[in-house]
Amino acid sequence: MHPHFPPVSRGDSGGGVAGTPCTACHTDRNYTLHVEASYRSIPGNARWGLAPIEMAWQGKPIGEICLQMKDPNRNGGRDLSLLHRHAASDDLIAWGWEPGLGRDSAPGTQDLFGQLIKAWIDSGAQCP
Repeated sequence: MHPHFPPVSRGDSGGGVAGTPCTACHTDRNYTLHVEASYRSIPGNARWGLAPIEMAWQGKPIGEICLQMKDPNRNGGRDLSLLHRHAASDDLIAWGWEPGLGRDSAPGTQDLFGQLIKAWIDSGAQCP
């Protein structure tokens, strides 16, 4: 929940604009900076990029986020089984638990997150 620095633009494809794609700074792994900066590392993954805009959660109530998670048109084309696999094993989601120097990791583990998503699905995947 902070501005991207340096400032960037999403572009039509969501991967930056000509001359400044995400991969201009984000490489295949986290990169620890060894210079004075307001941030201490640059996140990285071979598939690094902005999530599609239709996946955005910011400012939405939890019930709407829940419905969005279950909607293949807004979750990357995933049914509930694929949604579970994505949560439990996707390497981009795994970044949340190893975000690099100077960044707070997500609580718990990816394994626990996958278990929680599976339990939610197994109990009917209800939304508030």
